[in-house]
Amino acid sequence: MGQNPDIAKEFELNPVVVTGTGTHQRLKNTTAPVAVVTANEIKRAGITDFQQAMTMMVPSLSFNPTSMGAYLTMNGLSNKYVLILVNGHKLIGDVSNNIDLDRIDMSRIKRIEVLNGAASSLYGSDAIAGVINIITNDPQDEITLTSSTKYSGKGQLTQSVNLDIAKGKIGSSTAFKHAQADNWQNSPYETVTAKDGTTSLRETVYPMSFGFHSNMLNQKFTLQATEKLSFYASGNYYWKLTDRPPKTNDTNGGFNYDIHHESWRFEAGGLYRINSKNSIKLDLTADDFQQRHKFITDYQDYSIGDYSLTKKQKFYNAELRGIFHFTTNSNTVFGLNAREDKLKATSGDVDASAYTLSAYAQHEMKWKAFKATFGARYDYHELAGSHFSPKATLMYTTGGLNLRATYAHGFISPQLSELYYKYYNDNAGRKPTVSIGNKDLKPGKSNYFSLNAEYRTNRYSIAVTGYLNYLSDMITRRLYPINDEIKDWSKKNLQLTQEQIDRLEDYNLYVNFDKAIIRGIQVDASANLFPGFVVTGNYSYTYSRGRLDGVWQNIERSIRHTGTVAVNYSHSWGYYRLNVNLNGRLQSKRYFPGEDDAPGYGIWNINTRHTFDHIRHIQIEPSIGIDNIFNKKDVRPKGVNYALLSPGRMLTIGLNIKFN
Repeated sequence: MGQNPDIAKEFELNPVVVTGTGTHQRLKNTTAPVAVVTANEIKRAGITDFQQAMTMMVPSLSFNPTSMGAYLTMNGLSNKYVLILVNGHKLIGDVSNNIDLDRIDMSRIKRIEVLNGAASSLYGSDAIAGVINIITNDPQDEITLTSSTKYSGKGQLTQSVNLDIAKGKIGSSTAFKHAQADNWQNSPYETVTAKDGTTSLRETVYPMSFGFHSNMLNQKFTLQATEKLSFYASGNYYWKLTDRPPKTNDTNGGFNYDIHHESWRFEAGGLYRINSKNSIKLDLTADDFQQRHKFITDYQDYSIGDYSLTKKQKFYNAELRGIFHFTTNSNTVFGLNAREDKLKATSGDVDASAYTLSAYAQHEMKWKAFKATFGARYDYHELAGSHFSPKATLMYTTGGLNLRATYAHGFISPQLSELYYKYYNDNAGRKPTVSIGNKDLKPGKSNYFSLNAEYRTNRYSIAVTGYLNYLSDMITRRLYPINDEIKDWSKKNLQLTQEQIDRLEDYNLYVNFDKAIIRGIQVDASANLFPGFVVTGNYSYTYSRGRLDGVWQNIERSIRHTGTVAVNYSHSWGYYRLNVNLNGRLQSKRYFPGEDDAPGYGIWNINTRHTFDHIRHIQIEPSIGIDNIFNKKDVRPKGVNYALLSPGRMLTIGLNIKFN
């Protein structure tokens, strides 16, 4: 039968983590505070979607809902300042500047580690707001077959099948996932603004959330060649197609095409253990993400069923890392890294690439009750030049109390689209815009300071973190009035007609933001009150302000207050185990300078899981729950900034079956 929930929670309060320091350590021993969401917590909540898991369990993360995908923000900063890793390797692939989170297979997750603040000394560019590292399982049992199914309203279905085989020195993990959902609306109306500034409502078929269906296949092989030498190789194929309403003469809000995503990802590497404490590891990654239009109406030169490539992203990475224990109370990490980014985008007329070469080192040492980590990284970016990123942390431990202080430098190189973009968008006949890249952009930079106090026992934990993040040269897209120079440029580079040029009123140019300051406090608490009953609560306050041309304003999409609560009860009677999980998120309004802010909301979910272990080698777990218990939803017309993307209260049912 399953592990005693009380013992399991004690272990979950102090899991092994790797993201903060690059070495495997118990959570209470790491000098960098890390938030961890375990597979058991995700399973108890009945969650099969990465976005929902982060929304309901990590208050420093939020998602600004759009019909094209969720726009991730972390500690007041947008998704481009957040580095998403899978087993320590960068994940690419964006849709309208939103990372395609459906590429993450929740059925394989062991835990999710969230590191707040700048982390460029270990991870290089993009790690300014923080790092999300998704750790997956390797095969452990001789043979295990699992099937997981979840269905809820609006045609939302997730089906995963995993086969793990571990025989002698060889291991194999095979995973298949299918997901789908229908289009849906909360309001059949959209707001229309006339030239004189007046507004009116009209009916539309434009969905609040686009329907889709997707398939993903993962395969990983492991080989323990000798006692000291091991290898792995993995491949991932992902395919997704939206199901949008077609455009007709009788309706507003339809589309001429669906959006098709396809990606291939390959990883390989080896680990050589010099001895029990020293090792060298090599990792190779190749990631290819493509976006196409699949036409669902006859449009211009395209017929129904035709495809048109719109974006191709490629990422190649090689990293050599050594971990050494030169003394009993220290460990040292050395690393070399080479990567290349490529982007081809027909909509922005971009066909460019850039390489980055890096070297880094980190030393951690312990002396009596003190533990300190010092690290530095040197990066050379082909287009943005050289950058140096230091980091220093200090931890003092007495009993169950940890006190930590951190300084970390972060940077982000300009994206290829920001450097080379040139794009005209007629906005479906409304006010057109021109967007222009800027080859003179400087890397964005940050200096991050934090103080953390944490108290842990086997049954309780509470942590308070205060931080300051000073940013300069942030890259943003700014609107300027149109002028003759830009009109001439647009005519030459975008082949616009005189009629299109005459309609232009302004243009977007990528520029470096003056500066920004983010102040925040986070409180995380967990208690195993009595056997089988666990309560966790998390609160995040973020004050995000940026200055442009001497004017301070709230950073777009930032939120001041967020909180998450989870209450879990588990008990066994013979071969039957019941698990009840109540999960909630409370969030204040989201800021949109110059526009209407998105209102705050509170949402609560409940899930019950029923485990039957009476059949040998078979475990059956049906589940039933309610998402959005209090039926919270945004019923305003299309055209506003939504806070919550939910169709309202929904019944969820699921079934997990495990054979071993």
